[in-house]
Amino acid sequence: MKLFYITIFTFFIMNLNHAQSKKNVFFDQQTLITKFHTIDELENLKKGELINLYIARVKEITTVLPYLALTNEAGVTLSDIGIKESPDHLKSLGKHHEITAEAVESSTDLVSEFIPYADTEKIVWTILYFEEVIKKIRIGANGNF
Repeated sequence: MKLFYITIFTFFIMNLNHAQSKKNVFFDQQTLITKFHTIDELENLKKGELINLYIARVKEITTVLPYLALTNEAGVTLSDIGIKESPDHLKSLGKHHEITAEAVESSTDLVSEFIPYADTEKIVWTILYFEEVIKKIRIGANGNF
């Protein structure tokens, strides 16, 4: 049953990344996590739920990190930051979206296969760490959160 949920979650992530690649944005709002957790909240979750949170945080970091020097906001297009939407630029962005989708899928597979063997407290610690990284990413160079 756990494998079924992980497969469904993986399919969902692949669809989000595929939909993202059709737009001329660096990344969209669906890529971003919507909730940060406390240690108490995480300690009350089952390992499968923790793994899904883990995967979502890896996805956001993997997707957003390459664009930090350009933007930390979802929905920003090339033209929004003054980059001409030429065929070459759009091709490069589309190619990067494809590669990112493959990387996220590969990471999801790896996490789904190996992280269940990790101690629950280490999974909790890692999720909290990822969330701190995401908060720093969202604050950005100008401090807007």
